[in-house]
Amino acid sequence: MNLVRSELLKIRTTSTWWIFGLISLPLWALALLFNWLQTDALASGGFEDVPAEQADQIQAVQSVDSLAANIYTNGQFFGLLIMMLLGIIVVTSEFFHQTVTTTFLTVPHRTAVMVAKLVAGATIAMLFWLVTTALNLVFGALVLNSVDVGAQFGSGAVWRAIGLNALAYLLWSVLGVGIGVLIRSQIGATVTGILLYLGGSIGAVAVLSLLASRYGEWINKLQVVVPSLASSLMVSGVDIPGNPPRWVGAAVLIGYAVLAGLIGALTIRRRDIS
Repeated sequence: MNLVRSELLKIRTTSTWWIFGLISLPLWALALLFNWLQTDALASGGFEDVPAEQADQIQAVQSVDSLAANIYTNGQFFGLLIMMLLGIIVVTSEFFHQTVTTTFLTVPHRTAVMVAKLVAGATIAMLFWLVTTALNLVFGALVLNSVDVGAQFGSGAVWRAIGLNALAYLLWSVLGVGIGVLIRSQIGATVTGILLYLGGSIGAVAVLSLLASRYGEWINKLQVVVPSLASSLMVSGVDIPGNPPRWVGAAVLIGYAVLAGLIGALTIRRRDIS
């Protein structure tokens, strides 16, 4: 616990946490505006002319559970990116400020330091999730009532989506710590993380869609192996026809986080820090 408190103190006594907080707020508001417009469009119908193979998907997305789950997990896309970057900085700031040698001389058990950083990153991730979820519950209910859907607070699917969103925040902070251990340069790790996140979200969809048009629609199901897309699948609220079940997205993300944590622990134990 002392190590965890020490790691939290490092975060709390720097400008990192409030800078990320200031960045998160306008991004959350922008996402809320977009999701409000999207929810209004989906709730009003008007998708009768879609191709037959997409009709079931549209119907699932238009369900009240899907609409509510989407609005109550508002801001996930940018939120997870910020959690990953925060996890990266938890590690790379030690190398950037050249305090890592002192840390390991004070606490020679490097695995314990790695675990403390993971727990500290996860703690901050949960704090960000709590704040955004509280805002989503307030403003999301207003959005849903404005489009005559209702708040849907009694829906189990909605609360499962909110809970899985918490899991996604936690796992992305672990992924960030893992990237920070592998790439000690703060700038290098940050740029790499952003490129992997955005490239995975945008580039993978484009590539897989192109391959699916040539080799079959089954290839689109491989989108779940992309971490950012697996996160979106987790909080969809309902199973979308043509997509893997939500638990698959959770399993994929847990696998990546466990792998990142193990590789990070092994790397930090063996790496020369002088």
